[in-house]
Amino acid sequence: MPEFYTPYPARLNPHVEAARTHSRQWARDMGMLEGSGIWEQADLDAHDYALLCAYTHPDASAEDLALVTDWYVWVFFFDDHFLEIFKRTQDREGGKAYLDRLPAFMPIDPGADVPEPVNPVEAGLADLWRRTVPAMSADWRARFAESTANLLNESLWELSNINAGRIPNPVEYIEMRRKVGGAPWSAGLVEFAAHAEVPAAIAHARPMRVLRDTFSDAVHLRNDLFSYQREVESEGEFSNGVLVLETFFGCGTQEAAEAVNDLLTSRLQQFEHTALTEVPPLCAEHGLSPQQGVDVLAYVKGLQDWQSGGHEWHLRSSRYMNEQAERGRSPLGPGMGARLGIGSLGTSAADVRLTTRRAEAARARRYTHVPGRRVGPSLLPEFEMPFATTLSPFLPGARRHVVAWARRMGMLDEPPGVWNERKLIGFDFPLCAAGLHPDGTQESLDLASCWLTWGTYGDDYYPAVFGRRRDLAGARLCTERLSACTDLADPGSAPPAANALERGLADLWRRTAEPMTPEQRRVFRDTIEEMTSSWLWELDNEAQNRIPEPVDYIEMRRKTFGSEFTMSLCRLRRGSALPAEVYRSGPVRSLENAAADYACLLNDLFSYQKEIECDGEIHNAVLVVQHFFDCDYPTGVAVVDDLMKSRMRQFQHVAAHELPVVVEDFGLDEEGRAALGGYVRDLENWMSGILTWHRGCRRYAERDLLPGPLPLPGGLGTSAVRIAWPGGGGAVGTAGSGG
Repeated sequence: MPEFYTPYPARLNPHVEAARTHSRQWARDMGMLEGSGIWEQADLDAHDYALLCAYTHPDASAEDLALVTDWYVWVFFFDDHFLEIFKRTQDREGGKAYLDRLPAFMPIDPGADVPEPVNPVEAGLADLWRRTVPAMSADWRARFAESTANLLNESLWELSNINAGRIPNPVEYIEMRRKVGGAPWSAGLVEFAAHAEVPAAIAHARPMRVLRDTFSDAVHLRNDLFSYQREVESEGEFSNGVLVLETFFGCGTQEAAEAVNDLLTSRLQQFEHTALTEVPPLCAEHGLSPQQGVDVLAYVKGLQDWQSGGHEWHLRSSRYMNEQAERGRSPLGPGMGARLGIGSLGTSAADVRLTTRRAEAARARRYTHVPGRRVGPSLLPEFEMPFATTLSPFLPGARRHVVAWARRMGMLDEPPGVWNERKLIGFDFPLCAAGLHPDGTQESLDLASCWLTWGTYGDDYYPAVFGRRRDLAGARLCTERLSACTDLADPGSAPPAANALERGLADLWRRTAEPMTPEQRRVFRDTIEEMTSSWLWELDNEAQNRIPEPVDYIEMRRKTFGSEFTMSLCRLRRGSALPAEVYRSGPVRSLENAAADYACLLNDLFSYQKEIECDGEIHNAVLVVQHFFDCDYPTGVAVVDDLMKSRMRQFQHVAAHELPVVVEDFGLDEEGRAALGGYVRDLENWMSGILTWHRGCRRYAERDLLPGPLPLPGGLGTSAVRIAWPGGGGAVGTAGSGG
C-alpha cells in the first residue's frame, strides 16, 4: 500500500453501539433481514455500517447517528436487492419499473401522499424520508432527492452491461465513479448530520461543486486502493482506478497504485485549496449571514471528518487489503498526542504523520513554474481523426463578413490593442465554422464565425487587460457587465457598451436569441456565463502562479474552451425533436465530454509554445501533466496524446453501444432517432473541423509567434511523438479557446 496523505486524525463517535442496536432493529422492522432473501442478521452484523458512520460522523448526536446509519443500511440493502432481483436475472424492464417508483417516496412536500410500499427498499425509503425531511429545507430536499435518484438510476445502466469487458480511460472513470459510487449522496447526509445545510444561494456555485467532487473522488480513489486485490484479483472487476491507470499507462501494478495515490492526494489538496481560497470570497460575495458562514464551515469540516473516518474504517474492515497499511502506521509517542490536542476518546488510532514527503513535493511543484521560458515549436503527434472534414461553400463570404463585423465592433486596432486586422485574418475563424457546420446557410455561417471571433477575443482580452496587472476586481466587474448584455426578456435590450467585448456580445445575443424560446435563451445564456466565469478562474490561478490540479483542469477546460456553449447551439439546430431529458442522460453527457476533451487537449498540444513561451500561461494540459508526473515535455505530450486517443475511442463506443439504449429507454420515434443521429454527426464535425482549423490557421506555429528569422523545423517531436510513461456550433467550437 502507498503512503497516504492523511492530514486530519480520525475520531470515533461515542454512540456507535447505540447505532448498531438501533439499525439492527430498524432493518428487521423494514423486512430487510430474515425472510428477505437478501440478508440475515449475521450479514448486517458483519457489514457493521454503524462503525462506518461512527467514524465518518464523529460529532453527530445519538439520534442523528442512528438515522444516518439507517440511510447507509438502506442504500447497501438496495444495492444487494437490485443485484439479486434484477441484475442476476437480467430483467432490465422490471428493474426500470422498480426504479421508476422510488422517487414517489421522496416528495419535496413532506405532507404529500406516497404509494404503499411493496418491498423493503420502498418501506425503508418512505420511513427514512419521513424522519429526515422535517429538519431540512425544500432546497436540500430537492438536491438530496436528485442525488438519491441519480445513485439509484445508475444501477440501470450497469444492468445494461454497456461497459462489459471494457476498461475505461482515466477521465471517463472519474466521471463514472462519481455517479455510481454514492459519495455525492453521502455529502448530502453530511449536511444533515452536521446541522450545517449549505445555503441555497451558493449550493450550485463552483466552489461548492468542487468541494463535493473532490470529496467524492478522494473517497472512491481510496476505496480503489484498498479493494484492488479483492475486486481485480479475486472478482475480476474492471472498475478500479489502479487497473485503469495500469492499462492506460501500460505500467506495473505498484506504479499504478502510486499514481492513484498521487491523484488522491491532489484531490485532497484541491479540496483544501478551494475551502481556503474560494469558499470565503463566495460567502462574502453572496452576503451570507454569520450563521450561514458558520454552517458552511461546519459542512467543510464534516466532509473532512468523512475522509478521515472513511480511511480509518478501510484500515479496520476485513473486506480490504489493509494489513500492510496497518503495520505501516506509526504509534503516538509519549506526550505527543496531548501536545497535538489529540489522544482523547476516539483518537487513539490517530497518526502524527499528517503529510508525506511525496505529497508536499507535489504541492510545491504546483507553484514553481517559471513563465516565459524557451520551449521551441510545439511537438505535435500523429493525430487520430476517424471523421472527414467537409467545408461550407460559403466560406469566402464569411471571411469577408467577420473582418467587417470585428472592425465595426471595435475589436481591431483600438485600445487596449488586443488584435489588429492582420491577426484576425490569420486566425481565420470562418475556416473553423465552415468545418463545424458544412451544411449551414451563408447567414448561419456568418453568425457562427462572429461567435468564434467574439469568444476568442474575450479569451485573449481578459489576460491582456486584467491578467498583467492582476486586476481581479476589474475582471469580475467586466464579467457582471457581460451578463447584463444577455437580457432574457428582451434580447435587443442592453446597456450602452463600454468596450468592444460588450458591444460584440450584445449584437450577437440579439441576432441569436430573438428566435429562441424563453427556456432556450436561459440555457444558452447559462453556457455563456459559465465560459466567461471560467476566465476568472484562470486569472485567479495566474495571480497565484498555481498550475491547476489535473481533474479540476480537465473539467474547467471544457468551460474555458467554450465546449458547452458550442454544444448548446448544436442542440438548437435539432429543434424540439429531442426532449431535454435525452440531453441530460448519462450517455449523451459522456459523449459530449469525450468530444470536448478531445478538442481541448488538441488545442493544448498546438498552443503549447504560444502559451508557455509567449504568453506566460499555466493553463495547458501538457504543462499540468509535466508538473503532476514530474516528467519532461515530450513525455507530457505522449500522455496527452494517449488521453486524446482514449477519449476518441470512448466517443465511438458510446455512439455505437450506449445511445441505442437511450433510444430504447426514451422510446424515441423516427424523428427523435434522426435528431439524435444528427447530433452525433454534429459532434463528429465539431472535432474534425477543429483539427482542420488548427492545421490551417495562423495562430500557433512558431512563424506566427516570434519575430525575426526562425530555425528550420526538425528534430525530436516535430513529426510524431510517442514516449513511454515515466516509471516503466452552429457556432463556436473554439470560442474561448484558451490558446
